[in-house]
Amino acid sequence: MGAEEGDRLVLAQGFNLHTFADAFRFLWHEHSLLTTKGLEQIELSAIAIGIAALIALPLGVWLGHLHRGSFFAINVSNLGRALPSLAVISVGLPVFGIGHTVVILALVVLAAPLMLTNSYVAVDGIDADVVEAARGMGLAPWQVLVGVEVPLALPLIFAGIRTAAVYVVATATLAGVVGGGSLGDIIFNQPTYFLSGVVGAAILVSLLAFAADFTFAGLQRLLTPRGLRYVESADKPEEEPPSVLEAAAA
Repeated sequence: MGAEEGDRLVLAQGFNLHTFADAFRFLWHEHSLLTTKGLEQIELSAIAIGIAALIALPLGVWLGHLHRGSFFAINVSNLGRALPSLAVISVGLPVFGIGHTVVILALVVLAAPLMLTNSYVAVDGIDADVVEAARGMGLAPWQVLVGVEVPLALPLIFAGIRTAAVYVVATATLAGVVGGGSLGDIIFNQPTYFLSGVVGAAILVSLLAFAADFTFAGLQRLLTPRGLRYVESADKPEEEPPSVLEAAAA
């Protein structure tokens, strides 16, 4: 029995290595197709992230500035995380039909709650003494918000955007189910592209998710005030944004 299990393990390892070798050959030979589908995935993700940011960030920052709406922000976030993206697409199909629109809707529903919660918590958690000092200097409420609270809240706000971006890029493959393009056209069409194509496209999705994570991490560092950057490097954060692997497993 032990020998049989060993033989099966060797065969499984050989199959995995052979599959990945074929996947990398697919990446090389079908680079034109993958580039087209990858750009479609990036376009869908960028549109969804932009719409979600326009909706969630101003609302979260304003509620945090007022120190109100924590129940709303937290429950909207929990609801958004509980809704499967495929269920949102299914509900939206009768209204929007197949194509990009219903997929973008599902991705916005996925991304907006994360941005809303992080932006609310970031601004709401600013030290009250700092805000009081700014008011004591004669700053108007909008000046306190724009000149003091938002700059101090940027790291946590960008953590929400960064996490949402990874989730959106990893989930945008669902567009292939409803004719919305993206790398999902390859992943969900194994009879045409075989297992090598599915694995190759999945590898490219992972690379795009890593690229989104690194891009927003760089923007976060670039836009964070230098003094706050120094404080963050001295004190390790208690919680890091979910990794790309966690997003792929969600």
